Amino acid sequence: MGVRHDGSNASAAELYERYGSALHRYALMILANRQDAEDAVQQVFATLLRRRRLELGSPEAYLRTAVRNECFSVLRRRRDGTTSDLQLEPVGAADRPDERLALDAALRALPADPREVVHLRAFEGWTLQELTP
Repeated sequence: MGVRHDGSNASAAELYERYGSALHRYALMILANRQDAEDAVQQVFATLLRRRRLELGSPEAYLRTAVRNECFSVLRRRRDGTTSDLQLEPVGAADRPDERLALDAALRALPADPREVVHLRAFEGWTLQELTP
């Protein structure tokens, strides 16, 4: 399904309404910091608003790629020392908080690429075929 973004607030708002929550979860998984995740998603939509016209063949794929790129820019700035230290946030609530904290710690200990694969498979429901190029 193709979508034409005409540079209006309305079309960007529709895209945010449809994909914003999933994009935030995705950014949070990569960055492990709630504020940085919110900032990354906001930056992507701010950039989208500055564009006059944009033909999006797959809006979800475009936005996910843009958020991923922004997140990795944040990680580079962290590594280079141009942002504050990593502040880890729990991914979500669970019935057994001790198990959830252990799981969150294990996920955050993974490098960004494998952590992304786990997130997409376990939390976003991607198939193995979708994960392999």
